[in-house]
Amino acid sequence: MHKTTHYRWGIIGCGDVCEVKSAPAYQQVEGFELLAVMSRSLAKAQDFAKRHGVPKAYDNAQALINDPDINAVYIATPPDSHHQYALQVAQAGKVCCVEKPMALDFQQCVEMQQAFEQQGLPLFVAYYRRSLPTFRQIKQWLVDQEIGQVRHIDWQYIRPPSDIDVAKTANWRTQKEVAKAGYFEDIASHGIDLMTFLLGKVKQAQGVASNQQGLYSAYDAVAASLLFENGVTGTGHWNFAASSHVDKMLIIGQHGQISFSVFDETPAELTTAEKCITQAMLKPTPIQGDFVHAMADHLAGKAEHPSMAQSGAHTNWVMNEILSQAV
Repeated sequence: MHKTTHYRWGIIGCGDVCEVKSAPAYQQVEGFELLAVMSRSLAKAQDFAKRHGVPKAYDNAQALINDPDINAVYIATPPDSHHQYALQVAQAGKVCCVEKPMALDFQQCVEMQQAFEQQGLPLFVAYYRRSLPTFRQIKQWLVDQEIGQVRHIDWQYIRPPSDIDVAKTANWRTQKEVAKAGYFEDIASHGIDLMTFLLGKVKQAQGVASNQQGLYSAYDAVAASLLFENGVTGTGHWNFAASSHVDKMLIIGQHGQISFSVFDETPAELTTAEKCITQAMLKPTPIQGDFVHAMADHLAGKAEHPSMAQSGAHTNWVMNEILSQAV
């Protein structure tokens, strides 16, 4: 196991997620230091480094990974490069966190997981919603059986095409060769992972997919049915070609229900015949702050992190099963 008390992180990728959601968190956690960033554009990496007070900037990922001053790497690139970079980080013997989805397919996830297990190193997957206080509260409600035994879970997420989609601007989330189901793999992966965080592993999954608006090569509509190992059933519907926006997850129990949004600010609500409890959708700034703090606790041996390679790979497996019949 990696033995140190100070982690000097290098980040591969300087996109919007890194800019707002994650990089600042690495600079706020005791024992963590953001030492280097990498972009294929050196000017972009240098600009990011200057604005965030990061000492080093690279335009080559392998050079960052091999930097002897760096002992931990965060891969914040599109999913088609996660597998390649993660295996390089494992070979270099360094701690790693990879953005979600973990990789392009389940087999790549398995290979990544095995590579880090062989090195005795942790591989974190950035499903940061597992660390957010509201979702931890919902999980506690379920553990305490506030709505009795869970019977079913459903998530509906629909939205109109973005201006970028309509303009047919290049975007990895719309390119079938990078993400077969596009926004489903980028956005729905968060909610599917959250389902398994709340209810446990999925035993069976199947689905259908379609390209309804023809704006890009990836699927823009997916529907699925799930069966969890504990017998709970589940359904999901994701459409990125609709006229309105809806984000609602509903957990139906023996004695009540819990409703909440995965992405929106809508408060979570627990309802039974006896009570109605509302929980504000609390989100830290930066939003990955709690997730990164949890990594520090894991590395210090204080607590197990909620989003590791095994659960991240399982989320990919569920998505692969849902899309297995899509052509």
